[in-house]
Amino acid sequence: MAIGEAIKSALRRDELLAARSMVGTVLCRALARRVDEWLQGIFADEVADSEGIALVAVGGYGRAELCPYSDIDLLLLHRDRPDIGDIATRLWYPIWDEGLKLGHSVRTPRETRELAKTDLDTATSLLDARHIAGDAELTGDLTADNATQWRRNGRRWLPQLAQRVAERHRRSGEVAYKLEPDLKQGRGGLRDVHALRWAEAAVFEMDEADSRKLRADYEVILAARVELHRTTDRPGDQLLLQEQDGVAAALDYDDADELMAAIAGSARSIAWRSDEIWAWLRDSELPPEWRRRLRRRTTRNNTALDVGLMTHEGRAVLADDADAADPCTALRLARAAATHGLRMDRPSLERLQEQMEPLPEPWPDEARKMFVDLLLTGAAAPPVIEALDQMDLFVRILPEWAPNRSRPQRNAYHQFTVDRHLCEAAALAADLVDRVDRPDLLVLGALLHDIGKGYPGDHTEVGMVLVADIAHRMGYPPTDVDVLVAMVEHHLLLPDVATRRDLEDPDTIAEVSRQARTVETLRLLGALTEADSVATGPSAWSKWKASLVRELVARCAHVMEGGDIDEITSRFPTPEHRQMMEAGERLVLGEGDTLLVIAPDQHGMFSRVAGALALSGLRVLLAAAHSEYGMALERFQVESTLGLEIDWPQVTAYVEQALAGRLAIEARLAERISTYEVEPDFTPRPVIAPKVTVDNESSSTATIIELAAQARMGLLSRVTSALSQLDLNILSAKVQDLGGDVVHAYYVRNGEGEKVTDPDHQHEINLALQHAIDSCNA
Repeated sequence: MAIGEAIKSALRRDELLAARSMVGTVLCRALARRVDEWLQGIFADEVADSEGIALVAVGGYGRAELCPYSDIDLLLLHRDRPDIGDIATRLWYPIWDEGLKLGHSVRTPRETRELAKTDLDTATSLLDARHIAGDAELTGDLTADNATQWRRNGRRWLPQLAQRVAERHRRSGEVAYKLEPDLKQGRGGLRDVHALRWAEAAVFEMDEADSRKLRADYEVILAARVELHRTTDRPGDQLLLQEQDGVAAALDYDDADELMAAIAGSARSIAWRSDEIWAWLRDSELPPEWRRRLRRRTTRNNTALDVGLMTHEGRAVLADDADAADPCTALRLARAAATHGLRMDRPSLERLQEQMEPLPEPWPDEARKMFVDLLLTGAAAPPVIEALDQMDLFVRILPEWAPNRSRPQRNAYHQFTVDRHLCEAAALAADLVDRVDRPDLLVLGALLHDIGKGYPGDHTEVGMVLVADIAHRMGYPPTDVDVLVAMVEHHLLLPDVATRRDLEDPDTIAEVSRQARTVETLRLLGALTEADSVATGPSAWSKWKASLVRELVARCAHVMEGGDIDEITSRFPTPEHRQMMEAGERLVLGEGDTLLVIAPDQHGMFSRVAGALALSGLRVLLAAAHSEYGMALERFQVESTLGLEIDWPQVTAYVEQALAGRLAIEARLAERISTYEVEPDFTPRPVIAPKVTVDNESSSTATIIELAAQARMGLLSRVTSALSQLDLNILSAKVQDLGGDVVHAYYVRNGEGEKVTDPDHQHEINLALQHAIDSCNA
């Protein structure tokens, strides 16, 4: 039992936890006061003579920042008391008896000071020390000595403190962008503020405006951590998906999206200020007496950078005579910072924040060029955009950006908030400009392709309207505006078609070509698809998906440039395949990432092979089937679910057993699922809603059945078995992984070799596939 349980029992402060109006710092301090009183009572009962002995709170408890399940960190300080061991026992055991998690130490002032000289944790914990009971003078002397010692040794400690900050960020990730952030240890979390306060105590005085902003952002994160403890009734720093709704409700947010947006915004602010301060401390070569004020600057040794700009201490700085009212000055500063790998000077950003006027409409050509140049710097652009955004300058340049700021995308598919995703997509697009004729349209389209997500309605339709307005305002001619709008309208066209449609079908190529309209737009969409997918997350882009998109672009470009569509389709089956089928040859061959099966045609053959592959730990990405001469040909492109090399002899043996009817596929799948698939406590929001659709419009030769569902072992086998029971012949299948969700697309014909047009038959398909999906989730 931790502090929460103790408060509800011996400390009798359950009314504090029940008081929902008490949140964040208010509740922490109230809990700390009650624990103080409780410990003071124990001390008074157990220590008759308190001369030369003090009970001191350190760490988070020393800051009076006691979350419901925080540890109690105590130092028993004494002046060589011979009975200290017995006193410690009498103090600690009542705490342990209550089940509290206690961090404790017993030391003399001299021992403590000596340890603080060599141990960073001890030194920083004492910076937050607070007297609880006993000899107050003893506590006061120690804290004063430690503060002096910390200031004296601060420059020696700062590199180690900075290294710990960097290591913690690498280990815990970003609070602003992780699906389930670590509120304490992550970048932009509570510990970053602690580290800044410790650094401030050593070498500088923080600007009051920064200090106020950090306190406000800290309170947002702390309040979430407090409610995480209170709503789950256990300790923890990681805000899991299943806990976000409860924490949001406890803090009176409308929903978890609003909570996570608030956390992301505050974490971004903390992270940016943390980076700014640590970079300045690292780069500044000024003597200690000049480092007392963070904002103090000298203009010596400046180097000219651009019109009205100079460099100083690794930063891009506005010259004294620069026109901060001119918005082109801000764009010039941003472009220079990104181009030369510099940070933007804070006082310069503040001048712009105070004085910059809106951009005229249309933008001057120089403004448009500098904005595009900034985006074309690639990976250097997002930190610069973040700095502009933290100072509310980016939304003055691009007002439509505002609703997307820190907007969460709470699913396993997306790794970033909407605004960060757009910045990352533009940065990645800058590396692909050699594939297109208009690099400017590529990076701008990448930056704006999802801008509609911050607004009500379909994000693509809204985004098209927004982008048309933005492009007109920026001064682009109508033809370029049309291309940018098309990029937004069709930004999902290539990935959806490539992963869900048969690229051998001429109708597929014709339809994509029709929508893209020009080869230039097609190639822009191809590059945008890669940048968008990579920026989305690891499950959104793979070698397989990349090859499909490249193939789709190449085929469409071939046709759009006047090539014969027959030259690039109908590659399956090959003449060699037909020859083997006509001869009645049997083949089960696995090679590379492809399994080829030729065998006498039999009912449910596709489903049997799919089940054998699932049992072998393989995920089917793409499949094709063909039958004639009483033989069936099936080709499966697969990958290992664990990323291992495929053991083809074992896999083909399974397939042979399945084809011979000697493999209990359903029973073995059920056993494998119960062994390896652990049902999560909470299901992340699906990327797309579960559904089954029957499409008779997209192909002239087959019905396309598409289903969306949670990814489950054996789903392909069960779905294809259901299709087989309905007398449907599968011509091809594709599986798109959406990070916990999947989309299956099947090209099928009925028993007469025709499309499925009978409404009753379509109803039965829907019923059968919904049942197959449900059985996998049972």
